[in-house]
Amino acid sequence: MSERRNNWIPGRFLLRLTLLNIVIVTLFILISGFGIYQTACFLIDRMGVMNDETQRSYNAALLQYFWYFAGAAILTGTVSHYYFTKRLIRPLREVIESTRKMKDGENPTSISVKGGDELSQLVIDFNHLVQDLKKNQQYQQKMVADISHEFRTPLANLNGYLNALRSGVITGDQQLYQSLAEESARLTGLVEQLEDLQKWDGVKETFYSNKSRTEISQLIEQTAAMFRCSLEKKDIPLITDMKKEYVHVEANGIAQVLSNLIDNAINYHVGDGPIQVKGEVVEGVYKVSVMGRGDPIPPDQCEAIFERFHRLDPSRGRERGGSGLGLAIAKGIIRSHGGEIGVESETDLHTFWFTLPLENQEKKKE
Repeated sequence: MSERRNNWIPGRFLLRLTLLNIVIVTLFILISGFGIYQTACFLIDRMGVMNDETQRSYNAALLQYFWYFAGAAILTGTVSHYYFTKRLIRPLREVIESTRKMKDGENPTSISVKGGDELSQLVIDFNHLVQDLKKNQQYQQKMVADISHEFRTPLANLNGYLNALRSGVITGDQQLYQSLAEESARLTGLVEQLEDLQKWDGVKETFYSNKSRTEISQLIEQTAAMFRCSLEKKDIPLITDMKKEYVHVEANGIAQVLSNLIDNAINYHVGDGPIQVKGEVVEGVYKVSVMGRGDPIPPDQCEAIFERFHRLDPSRGRERGGSGLGLAIAKGIIRSHGGEIGVESETDLHTFWFTLPLENQEKKKE
């Protein structure tokens, strides 16, 4: 009941706006009405159809009616202005209330809005902001949980081995020290990947200062060549087909993306087919594709695999040294260059691709 009563109590902004309207409307009515009154009195006097006493009586009656109609007009205008203005700025008051809830740590619901004016657009943008904040909050909570989970296993292994060594339950040998070194290296790798993720995540397009003019096919050929030994050990053929083009990129970042895609293609390779790396110009951008055979990827997972700590098979990912961060880092690097990244999957044949703006496209943006 009190909330309904408060809805009729004008806020400061609405009160000031109503008072300003009253002043303007009152001045307009008084000036125009008084002008009409004077004109009517003058015209009747010039016609000479009334004596002085009748003229004065007529003028008094006309002035009285003027005040009646002026008061009614001012009152009607004030009430109408207040009512319609209150309805007009209601979404604004809801935005203020939602902002207060956000300040207090609550999650406000979306504000309903109709129309396409500037105020409606403000409310729509505010609703999008609220949804983004909710997603970010959920994402941060999930990320903290995922990081804790990722660090818990190697730390538990290290603590277990070290406590056993300290208490004399086991004695150290080369195999044990190798296991400890692997767990330590895994923790170090996780920290380094988190640092890479922080470095690239949220970097705006064309912001990164180390971008330079690079012949992209040469960079890709050099990066792919580093995997020749790994490919020969697993007897996996490598086919490259690159078109020469110049782009403005941070060379180490793009090499890191390609290394991650080729490394994944090797680690998850199935069958005896080759891994193909292709570079071509498609619709005004340079597209790099890494294609190879592997276990099927569910269609609903094709976008999710680029999120942090996401694995198609968590147990297999840990066995192969995967942390679920590589593709998320690659996504951050490519997005910071103004490109896109994705995967196309057909049963057991997967094509991971990313795009980069060509040199002439970069100049057009500038």
